[in-house]
Amino acid sequence: MRTRSLETEIIHAITKPDEKTRAVSPSIVPAVAYAFTDVESAIDTVMGKTNDVYYGRYGNPTIKLLEEKIAFLEQGEEALALSSGMAAISNALLCYLTSGDHVLVTKDIYGGTHHFLTVLAPRFGIEFDFVDCTDLEAVAASIKSNTKVLYIETPSNPSLTILDIKALSKLAHEQGLAVIVDNTFMTPLLQRPLDLGADLVVHSATKYINGHGDVIAGLVVGNKRDISFIRKNLMGDLGQNLNAWEAYMILRGIKTMAIRMKKHNENALAIAEFLNEHPFISKVNYPGLISHPQYELAQTQMEGMGGIVTFELKGDFDTAKRFLNQLELAMISFSLGDPETLVQHPASMTHASIPKSEREKFGISDGLIRLSAGLENADDIIEDLKNSLLIVSNELQKELSYSI
Repeated sequence: MRTRSLETEIIHAITKPDEKTRAVSPSIVPAVAYAFTDVESAIDTVMGKTNDVYYGRYGNPTIKLLEEKIAFLEQGEEALALSSGMAAISNALLCYLTSGDHVLVTKDIYGGTHHFLTVLAPRFGIEFDFVDCTDLEAVAASIKSNTKVLYIETPSNPSLTILDIKALSKLAHEQGLAVIVDNTFMTPLLQRPLDLGADLVVHSATKYINGHGDVIAGLVVGNKRDISFIRKNLMGDLGQNLNAWEAYMILRGIKTMAIRMKKHNENALAIAEFLNEHPFISKVNYPGLISHPQYELAQTQMEGMGGIVTFELKGDFDTAKRFLNQLELAMISFSLGDPETLVQHPASMTHASIPKSEREKFGISDGLIRLSAGLENADDIIEDLKNSLLIVSNELQKELSYSI
């Protein structure tokens, strides 16, 4: 029997028409409580001897369907749906880390992850170090006797650094470390870290997996033991469960993920190529450009280059602010992965909690812009960028001539 493509499985895998109603769309089950025919069956469920649900804080049929779908797409044994991407990230880290442990973290990461590590992790007695994960020797040299985890993003947010998941996983496992990969920018359609050796994959399902900017959710995928531990000892006790309505919305969004990601990829590449030739842009970060330092690795590890483009304007924060304020089609927003093109200034927005000296080490300059390519016509997005760049460059030239 021929194996179906992932594009087909995104629509058909796991989700089947209801046996009783024949409804194609899955049911939304908001129930908190579940009845049992006898005490013995209730005990068996609580003890994990059955695959049934018993209380809404630990899941329900709609959420379970989403978890099974994501586990299938990421090629993991099980998945866990949580209330946000940060819930997924923090739970994944706490799955392996306790007081006195140490975690190695790729040097350029999402600002929320950085904030968790620098503010909350020390309160748990957890140590951390940031390291250049493009340098395997540097990673190996940074491993301590109490290091338990290697945590990476690839592509990273916002520098779009590509990391070799297979090589890093091999190195980490040789030293007894677990590997966690934030796969938010890629989705399981474009990259599957578990196939490359990672132990846990995390997603902000708020972004491309849902794809419509109307749900906040997180996902963790891995083996049964780790996911069960997080569900029973972390997510449940911390009350970070997803609800049935949002699980249904994500299931609905997943059905169009393949066609959405194709358009995101196409638009992002067109935008990156335009910006790469513009005289007012000093640098463009996009793994689909040959100029990207990990271009060849991206071609082998990823099945698409994603919908995020970051670029540096020739100027400072004031220049970046002017540019963003002149845009008409693209919207200033902290999120990404929506149908609309979204732009933001990492240094003052998503990564503002990181000290300036550290931001600069991570490649986050005051002139850096992050753009999430939407589903609009690429020519219209580029025209908007072109007009804004023209206005700002003309203003700066006038100011320069006046000062002279």
